[in-house]
Amino acid sequence: MNYTLKNNLNKAKYPLVFGGILVILLLLSVAYKSDEKIIKKSDQIASLNNSSELKIFKEFVLNQIKSPFINVAYEIKKGDTLQKILNKYQINQYEIDKIIVQYKKHGKSSQLITGNKIDIIVKKNSDKKKNSIVELLIPITKSTTVAISKNEENKIVSKKIITKLYKKKILAENVIKNNLYASAIQAKINPDTIIEFARIYGFEIDFQRDIRKNDYFKVLYEKYFDENGKYIKSGSILYAHMKVNGREISLYKFGSDKEYGYFDINGKSVEKALMKTPINGARLSSPFGMRKHPILGYNKKHLGTDFAAPMGTPIMASGSGTIIRAKWCGGGGNCIKIKHNSTYETVYAHMKSFAKGMKVGKKVRQGQIIGYVGSTGMSTGPHLHYEVIVNGKKVNSQTLKLPSGKVLKDKERKEFEIHRIKTDVLIAELIDKKN
Repeated sequence: MNYTLKNNLNKAKYPLVFGGILVILLLLSVAYKSDEKIIKKSDQIASLNNSSELKIFKEFVLNQIKSPFINVAYEIKKGDTLQKILNKYQINQYEIDKIIVQYKKHGKSSQLITGNKIDIIVKKNSDKKKNSIVELLIPITKSTTVAISKNEENKIVSKKIITKLYKKKILAENVIKNNLYASAIQAKINPDTIIEFARIYGFEIDFQRDIRKNDYFKVLYEKYFDENGKYIKSGSILYAHMKVNGREISLYKFGSDKEYGYFDINGKSVEKALMKTPINGARLSSPFGMRKHPILGYNKKHLGTDFAAPMGTPIMASGSGTIIRAKWCGGGGNCIKIKHNSTYETVYAHMKSFAKGMKVGKKVRQGQIIGYVGSTGMSTGPHLHYEVIVNGKKVNSQTLKLPSGKVLKDKERKEFEIHRIKTDVLIAELIDKKN
């Protein structure tokens, strides 16, 4: 059979070339001729298809353009293991061993769910070598899939993908004995939610100077779990309340999932152009104004505010804007400068490091983490040097009067009132369930 094919190819060398040119011409004529001519040319092609030379030529062309990849959705059968399944697709044993090691980080390779489908992409190797894996997607529960693939270094790696999450509304409260963070952790609030809570109240409260012992907070927020009840990630804060130094401030999330804000009971937004402090749990160590420089030793005007905090404490952008500097700033060490609008700019210095992706031209939102407290440059210890610049002039961030947020009116105000009442009812129900 192979000898005949080879002999035919040798005999058909020139007819094949002619046949190929003829096919191309016929296809072009199909594209540009009338329907009647298309039918006529189609008949001619059909007659040519009967010739052995053209059949040989077509087989040769198809073999040349055939994809080297196999893409299949394999349905798991009773008794299947990863070893058995991958053997069906002739994956080399070295890769099978690596795949099993990666899968065992997330599930048992001998316990696959019968009836589920595994998405497999395989690259066929030439020269009679075993095939290679490109990607493997293995469902291990109703909401979780393990993805196994090769990285840029051609190493087999894996990750768990959560395909379905279950949202739960959580109500937490506590009395502040030392600081907000410690009291919130005691109330089993996850760190991401604590940072968001501090961001929301950062417009109204200085968490270092305003909070007193026995102040109180309450927060209604979302948590996401997998089907086994394991916590996966935090969601939005829906309601927050603080009793601070004799003041009571209740805030409600209102708006769409993409565009929302936090409003008090009168429908006034808590958000201002800049937050009062861009760091949570820090101590005001050096205010704005004249002081004896701790390193240089002589009196010099301090054109910013210093907040002492442990090394690595997250630093937030005090307002939304664009980064216009992210580099080494001499005595300021690692620093970032943000332009918020035509009026306001802020500077954050002595950072240990920048957050991922922070560079010139990057747009950041208010409260987004931009870096971490350090002691780089001319510094005697870990702290944040924070500057606010208004119309080109450095000002005291702690005494700066900032414009108030918007006030809801008309239709929006009515919708907010309905939303606020529903939220209050939900909170009452959750409290009742606790009791």
